[in-house]
Amino acid sequence: MRFFLGRNPIKSSAVLSLVSSSSNSLLSRLVRPNRAVRSCCIDSTRRSSPESMAIPAPKSAISTIDNEVGLARRFWIKFRRESVFAMYSPFAVSLASGNLKIETFRHYIAQDFHFLKAFAQAYELAEECADDDDAKLAISEIRTTVLEELKLHDSFVQEWGLDVAKEVVVNSATVKYTDFLLATASGKVEGVKAPGKLATPFERTKVAAYTLGAMTPCMRLYAFIGKEFQELQNANEDSHPYQKWIDNYSSESFQASAVQTEELLDKLSVSLTGEELDIIEKLYHQAMKLEIEFFLSQQLVQPTVVPLIKEHNPEEYRLIIFSDFDLTCTVVDSSAILAEIAIVTAPKSDQNQSETQIVRMSSADLRNTWGVLSRQYTEEYEQCIESIVPSEKVEFNYENLHNALEQLSDFEKRANNRVIESGVLKGLNLEDIKRAGERLILHDGCTAFFQNVVKNENLNANVHVLSYCWCGDLIRSAFSQGGLPELNVHANEFTFEGSISTGEIAKKVESPTDKVQAFNDILANCSKDRKNLTVYIGDSVGDLLCLLQADIGIVFGSSSSLRRVGTQFGVSFIPLFPGLVKKQKEYIEGSSSDWKGSTGILYTVSSWAEIHAFILGW
Repeated sequence: MRFFLGRNPIKSSAVLSLVSSSSNSLLSRLVRPNRAVRSCCIDSTRRSSPESMAIPAPKSAISTIDNEVGLARRFWIKFRRESVFAMYSPFAVSLASGNLKIETFRHYIAQDFHFLKAFAQAYELAEECADDDDAKLAISEIRTTVLEELKLHDSFVQEWGLDVAKEVVVNSATVKYTDFLLATASGKVEGVKAPGKLATPFERTKVAAYTLGAMTPCMRLYAFIGKEFQELQNANEDSHPYQKWIDNYSSESFQASAVQTEELLDKLSVSLTGEELDIIEKLYHQAMKLEIEFFLSQQLVQPTVVPLIKEHNPEEYRLIIFSDFDLTCTVVDSSAILAEIAIVTAPKSDQNQSETQIVRMSSADLRNTWGVLSRQYTEEYEQCIESIVPSEKVEFNYENLHNALEQLSDFEKRANNRVIESGVLKGLNLEDIKRAGERLILHDGCTAFFQNVVKNENLNANVHVLSYCWCGDLIRSAFSQGGLPELNVHANEFTFEGSISTGEIAKKVESPTDKVQAFNDILANCSKDRKNLTVYIGDSVGDLLCLLQADIGIVFGSSSSLRRVGTQFGVSFIPLFPGLVKKQKEYIEGSSSDWKGSTGILYTVSSWAEIHAFILGW
């Protein structure tokens, strides 16, 4: 189990948000005022001290974006998940790699030609509605950018000798998108009068704002993708076949137009009510989803590396997804929760305990004991890492890394024994633990990803959670609350007398070597009727062996300890999207996209949306 020693201050809400009781006296002791918690950190082996334990504030509170950020920027941040799905689409990955078939690109340009005509028309309608001269001028300038895009498309068309207006049938995704834009620009939005009945300048300006709300995400998305693609270009490689397209959307002029569109949306929205801003948000979100559908509708005639499940026949492959729990799935480490429950539910120093109850330390003694354990863990962990990390970077060798991490495994087991012997986990109520699990905040997109995996009957996939957590009941409660009772949880377990913990732990997964042993045992017990395709998702040094053993190892977050240990042992960390683009370049018709583990390559992500988009797609 990892002590969580968080480096950044975290706002803590009442522990009552995770544990509840019908006893008023207990309620008063569980409630703690919101406060910033000063904390120290080892970011990859996170075991909690009372000073650093933080029960997160409600999700709505921690996700609130500073009101000083403009409306358009807030929407972009809120719906960034959709931008990930667009960028990870088979079309976008193939385009970025340069091996997109020319017939697909030709079809896309034809569809985009029809879309841009509607885009320009929508801007024209927005300009007519805008009451402010500056706003009219700004819309006119942005419309000019769209007309320049159409000229770029004309240059493509001339090269191919194709009349896109006549020769290509507009697909349903394009029609759906253009109909949405033009309906919005015409004032056909729920609760808005028809254009001919817009009596006041304010009503007309409101329609202009709605129109910009529906168009801004497209501009921002293309500016974002253009920049991402441009950064992937290698000066030493041959010229990219679609460099002209990339140059256009990564250009300073297009980036400026995207910013100008966002600033205009902010300006037009200043006087709108909360209800009207909600309408703009819905329009913005709808446009993002339509953009994904537009990308997905492009007719690919080639194999692609995304989504992962597309190229792996479930009759031939069994997809097995392994995941760590603490800080991979959760916002805080489970030891912080368990220790906090122990401290706030413990008796006061002068409180008599029943002879029939398991005798517990007082809350003050628990807090002090936990502090001593945490400080000792921190010091010894640092010493252990220093002792196993080579002073010079070495060539990747899995066995050498495994041998080094056996020292860390021994350290973790000694630390667990100290916790058990201290008695700090004695007397916890199982119902309190389960309630805490039900209220545990998981990272955005984590639950949705697992739901999509386990509920897809055609996927032939299994999910296993491998965790150092002291109490598997906490994990099971966290996932059951999200409608995921089917997940296979491999963790340590509290022992109970009735519903009260004895302080003993049934040790099952305590260390890096325990984790990889559990990983290998699971695979060994699989039936031999199919090949196994394994994915491991983790965030810490404790996950390193499993990450490297899996066919695909995905590192969530940015643990410096994990990076340091891995790098010194020759492990390469590659951001997932560039890694997929590189693999797509190598993936030509007739070749294999098989993923093979033990290569020393791990892929890094910053969100569960990336994992979802890569493995499952939209």
